[in-house]
Amino acid sequence: MSDVILTLDSISKSFDGEMVIDNLNLEIERNEFITLLGPSGCGKSTTLRIIGGFVKPDEGRVLFEGKDITDLPPDKRNVNTVFQKYSLFPHMTVEENIAFGLKLKKKSKQYIKDKIAYALKLVNMEGYGKQAPTVLSGGQQQRVAIARAIVNEPKILLLDEPLGALDLKLRHGMQRELIKIKQEVGITFIYVTHDQEEALTMSDRIIVMNQGIIQQMGTSKSIYDEPQNAFVADFIGDSNIIDGIMRKDKLVEIQNVAIPCVDTGFAKDELVDVVIRPEDLVIVEESAGFLKGMVVSIIFKGAYYEIKVRVHDYEWIVQSVNPAQIGSRVGLTILPDNIQIMHKPHSKDEEVVKEDE
Repeated sequence: MSDVILTLDSISKSFDGEMVIDNLNLEIERNEFITLLGPSGCGKSTTLRIIGGFVKPDEGRVLFEGKDITDLPPDKRNVNTVFQKYSLFPHMTVEENIAFGLKLKKKSKQYIKDKIAYALKLVNMEGYGKQAPTVLSGGQQQRVAIARAIVNEPKILLLDEPLGALDLKLRHGMQRELIKIKQEVGITFIYVTHDQEEALTMSDRIIVMNQGIIQQMGTSKSIYDEPQNAFVADFIGDSNIIDGIMRKDKLVEIQNVAIPCVDTGFAKDELVDVVIRPEDLVIVEESAGFLKGMVVSIIFKGAYYEIKVRVHDYEWIVQSVNPAQIGSRVGLTILPDNIQIMHKPHSKDEEVVKEDE
């Protein structure tokens, strides 16, 4: 049975006449780790601020456990927010920062002491309570900001690009910490990022947004394996996206070559977008390939080589554990199951919504 904790009902918001969120509808279940993912300006941070009460929608309602909280101020919502800029008080110790919200609620000294100890242990910051935030690293400051939010026992924790200021190694470490914290405290996380790897790594469900519209909703695997339009395919990981013609069911023409696929339900000779992930292409002898071209570049990426193969006027990206010789002629093959066929959008911001069952 569904256990919805938060509902965004027909939310719209514009700034200076420009639509930022356009009739957004979303249900979030208790204890989910939801990520709002999209490029800058897509409306994800505005959506988060509407949930937190910092921005009021022009239209629509925010429902928390079935109750309308659209007009409630932030301090009256059972929601806490962690921003990219941690906003720690520099004149306070770590303990004092964590205790700030609890003191405002007039909690007892023993209660506050116990909560501080619990929070510091949860974020692996035991022994740092007397330190000033200014002497901490970026990753440590972020942990303190999370601890300060969690001690208030919110039912929803909002995180607005909280790892954006950290270097790659620290980001990866904090991703693991956030997953652990979410599992231990059992609250709903709503996370905003433009980093696809972060979203794929941490989320129970990803909401891909563009131009204020939800493009796709689903698990990390479903969105990566089955993108619903070219925008999602291009934004989530690397993709080869090329024009094609659906000659008939299970047969698509790419670069004047008919290639078997598994898709059906398209009109005969319909113009389509064809999406093929680089890891699904295989380099073979030229005579054995569906497509035939020349290797124009190769880059070693550590776990694989990124190889570009020019076929006519298009450069295919291939990820392979085996290198290739620049200038050599090769063939490309692909399994039918790994070809994604998509309808051409009717407009640039065409809405496509598909939620995992």
